[in-house]
Amino acid sequence: MSTATPILQVDNLRKTFGDGKTLLRKPKPQVHAVQNVEFAVQPGETLGIVGESGCGKSTLARMLVGLSRPSGGSITIEGRDMAALKHAGTRATGRMIQYVFQDPLSSLNPRKTIREIIEAPLIHLHGMGKQARSKRIAELMDAVNLRPEFLDRYPHEFSGGQAQRIGIARALAADARILVLDEPVSALDVSVQAQVLNLLRELRREFDLTYLFISHDLAVVEAISERVAVMYFGHIVEIGAAEQVFARPRHPYTRLLLDSAPSIDKARTVHDKTLAELPDPLNPPPGCPFAPRCPHADARCRTEIPALSQHENSQAAACFHPLSFPGG
Repeated sequence: MSTATPILQVDNLRKTFGDGKTLLRKPKPQVHAVQNVEFAVQPGETLGIVGESGCGKSTLARMLVGLSRPSGGSITIEGRDMAALKHAGTRATGRMIQYVFQDPLSSLNPRKTIREIIEAPLIHLHGMGKQARSKRIAELMDAVNLRPEFLDRYPHEFSGGQAQRIGIARALAADARILVLDEPVSALDVSVQAQVLNLLRELRREFDLTYLFISHDLAVVEAISERVAVMYFGHIVEIGAAEQVFARPRHPYTRLLLDSAPSIDKARTVHDKTLAELPDPLNPPPGCPFAPRCPHADARCRTEIPALSQHENSQAAACFHPLSFPGG
């Protein structure tokens, strides 16, 4: 991986829902959706973010694009602090980072034509005139392999795959260098998923894009990502090169995810039912959040939170007892 300055830097990012008190000012539990998350993304890289539903992936995505305000920490894009960009207005943020939604049809305004949907960023973020907009829209439609005659139709007239291509074209219209893709193919048929993933690869090369690809589908993340971050209960518990994380996981939770993933050639199941129990977000366990499910946990794990640290020449893992492999 390049040692260039990161295009995206996240430091100690946190998000807490609820102020801890009821209307009568009585104590009320808070939900710590994202806790002390840190990572950096290099220009042109695809970082996959995986984890179970409710682990904080989408909350993290919404904070990165400015749809949700962090409770603490910082987000730096191309050397500029996100908080400063927000004070400068949404235009500054929108020209640097864009969001592609999970449900393509519900993310498109049903009352607007495709032309109106795609030209909105060109008008509001770049102030383009009509002639320049027409030229740019034609280029974007060609880039996502959609016919020009689709421009005067409405979202309900398209399949899920076509609608997702429209959503991608809208994100590209902002001319942002970073795209946050939140489960972009999970609502699509398997054959259409492959088409969209291939399109995303082509667009990344053509437009020099950087992706944060968020998904619970391990196979999809492995296919498109150079690096992978594994989230659990609001924490990043493992991060490193995709081939290392999937072939030689260091954190027991990553191992659990891989063992639980369905496979055509071999049914993978978790026989210990205690490993399937998620912690209560209103009453989180002390110490390592995975300790109640971890077969390797000891007294230290139940009282201290492990830091994300590098292990030898492999990926980083937040674990006091990282898994080991022969020769590594």
